[in-house]
Amino acid sequence: FLIVQDFTTAAREMGVSVGPGRGSAAGSAVAFCIGITNVDPIAYDLLFERFLNPDRVSLPDIDIDFDDEGRQKVIDYVIDKYGENQVAQIITYGTMAAKSAIRDTGRVMELPLPDTDAVAKLVPDMKLSKLFKMDDKELKEKLKGNAELLEKAEQLKQLAEGTELQSRVLNQARIIEGSVRNTGIHACGVIITPDDITKYVPVAKAKDSEMWCTQFDNSVVEDAGLLKMDFLGLKTLTLIKDAVTIVKERHGIQLDPDAFPLDDTPTYELFQRGETVGIFQYESPGMQKHMRNLKPTTFADLIAMNALYRPGPLEYIPSFIKRKHGEEEIKYDLADMEEYLKETYGITVYQEQVMLLSQKLAGFSKGEADTLRKAMGKKKFDLLAKLKPKFLEQGSERGHDKSILEKVWKDWEAFASYAFNKSHSTCYAWVAYQTAYLKANYPAEYMASVLSNNMNDISTVTFFMEECRRMGIPVLGPDVNESMLKFTVNPEGAIRFGMGALKGVGEGAVRAIIREREENGKYVSVFDFAKRIDLRACNKKAFESMALGGCFDGFSGLHRAQYFAEDSNGKPFLENLVRFGANFQENKNAAQQSLFGEASEVTLADPTIPQAEKWGTLEKLRREKEVVGIYISGHPLDDYKLEMKHFCNIEVAQLADREKLLGKDVRFAGILTEVLHLTTKKGKPYGKITIEDYNGSEQIFLFGDDYIKAKPYLSQEWFVYFKGKVERNKWKEDGRPDLKIHQVEILGDLREKIANKLEIKLDFRQIDDTIVEDLHAMIDRNPGKCNLFITLVDPEKKLEIPMRSKSYRVSLSDDLVQTLDHMPMARYELN
Repeated sequence: FLIVQDFTTAAREMGVSVGPGRGSAAGSAVAFCIGITNVDPIAYDLLFERFLNPDRVSLPDIDIDFDDEGRQKVIDYVIDKYGENQVAQIITYGTMAAKSAIRDTGRVMELPLPDTDAVAKLVPDMKLSKLFKMDDKELKEKLKGNAELLEKAEQLKQLAEGTELQSRVLNQARIIEGSVRNTGIHACGVIITPDDITKYVPVAKAKDSEMWCTQFDNSVVEDAGLLKMDFLGLKTLTLIKDAVTIVKERHGIQLDPDAFPLDDTPTYELFQRGETVGIFQYESPGMQKHMRNLKPTTFADLIAMNALYRPGPLEYIPSFIKRKHGEEEIKYDLADMEEYLKETYGITVYQEQVMLLSQKLAGFSKGEADTLRKAMGKKKFDLLAKLKPKFLEQGSERGHDKSILEKVWKDWEAFASYAFNKSHSTCYAWVAYQTAYLKANYPAEYMASVLSNNMNDISTVTFFMEECRRMGIPVLGPDVNESMLKFTVNPEGAIRFGMGALKGVGEGAVRAIIREREENGKYVSVFDFAKRIDLRACNKKAFESMALGGCFDGFSGLHRAQYFAEDSNGKPFLENLVRFGANFQENKNAAQQSLFGEASEVTLADPTIPQAEKWGTLEKLRREKEVVGIYISGHPLDDYKLEMKHFCNIEVAQLADREKLLGKDVRFAGILTEVLHLTTKKGKPYGKITIEDYNGSEQIFLFGDDYIKAKPYLSQEWFVYFKGKVERNKWKEDGRPDLKIHQVEILGDLREKIANKLEIKLDFRQIDDTIVEDLHAMIDRNPGKCNLFITLVDPEKKLEIPMRSKSYRVSLSDDLVQTLDHMPMARYELN
């Protein structure tokens, strides 16, 4: 306790964020009182004996989260305090799995790679030792329902009986399977010893680290009597810390996340709307749906959902939601159970509830209650058989009906193996609440922090930028006068891209740009920038990346194409700009060193800006993507959002897993980023294309009729729509599914060619004269050939009345689509 208290206190003093803990440690009042955790166990009915009791002989784990940027500082503090000869990391041993054993053996025994690969692909998802112990009957039972895997497993067994090289490789692999192949370092475990560590455990030097590591792994370390501490890094804590910093810079308010009020209305409203993208533990689509249905109003609701949203207890969520809203009766098997089940509407959600109820109903001791929890959680049936008679006997002695106690016990057995640790759920619900509080009350600052902490994963950045747009927060490209290293929020409340996200612009260059800007004011032109910036830190490559990424767009009189246009000598303007800056700084230094330096002014004529035609939107975005990895100032598909939403039923990225789409009709669209017209060895033409939409890209091969059908539409940077079906290819040996193309269209022609019905759905309670007039004006402005339906909806009675217009037909113009998008009460569908 004292060791953990010491380094958590030191961490806070060093400015490292310390989480509320994880696991059962939050149930300890001692940990709360001495400041290890900041969750009050008494307020939430968290149990100390879940963490430590007389029946527990091993030292309990106190798992502490630190912000992932500060975690190493805490480890360094511990090394400094106890000495590097008393602190070590824990080793991990990687063993040879079945397939890697075959591949390694094949390499050593010089079996050709394709042959080795063929053997490895026969292995089902199990150990070779287990597979070869099974007889045919057991194997069929184990792999029933998967004829393909069973056939491969049987081939493998036959192969083992042969004498050729493939058979010898397989049999040798069976011998070495499970052998130690390599060592690694435990992600978070650190050992602290009271004296020189070599007196307690053999040590080794860890790769890429100055610290010792134990030669005993995690399963042995504690048995050897060593004290193991877990130093866990949690990115969410860094995210909260960064958001707090941005709030202070923008508003001058110093927020304390540990002091956020637990009754904040905007935070609960955010959860109720299910707008939990970027919220720790609550951001999955399934959780968003449940949040919208549950409409949480108390912190206890959040703790319960964190515990319930896992395999197993998931099935209890609908009942939990109905009980909260009074749609299902809240029942207790025994009146005495209400005290502990009231907050979860009569449903057993936590292990702690089982422990408390066993004490209340049957007089179990605290130690016995924890033993019961372990027995149920780990399905120790022999132990349960001993505890059940005691529960029934002692419970009936206390006046409870034995048959009802039987039912309670049966329910516990079914659910307690799923029941969750409330201490852990409370801690992580608290971290989640902090993130939700920031998103609800300081949305731009929070989302800037989310983007900063995902800067290295471009697909995630794209996802969160889309969330920013949904929230109405503009995300602006990088700018030399506003951007910092990470994402920030500008004075107008828009998120500004961090220059650290640009390829070719290192951290040193960004820091030099910011330092010069803070010391001597904003840059007034690109020439001023070249004169002032340290060109040792910010080289020509950095200039190019910044120009392509839009960092100089704020300077008037220049567009991006001009930076790459050449002068009469064939020199690009950017090259002249960098040379101009270098000459200016050289002359300035020479003047300062000269005897008459004070009187001389350094004057150099600005380089001539060459004339050049502006890049088109597509070219500008393509080059922007080269240096950032994503489109910032727009997306090439933005003009086709309606087509993507209404005519496509999958995203391009889903084509990567065609097994899931087998037998389905698929419709998808995107921009062709790569197109190759090729010829097979037999002289037959085929195509290889890469298609990209908002969230991913996929490579597709087109052969035979599919290629002939699609060829007229296959040109780089064309926007194309495909309709097809995923079918098993009978000609392929591995039987992998293929995409069969039925129809190809230019995306821009889709509205006119495919759509023949527009249905506008209106909530009848919200219709007034203004809405009718707006709809009438919109329809008058957009005459066309598409059938028009107006459907009146009664959401409460779940009634819909569709009405076809005989007088009007419409054109699906951009004006019509934008008008409908800005009518919150109107939903529309195209067919």
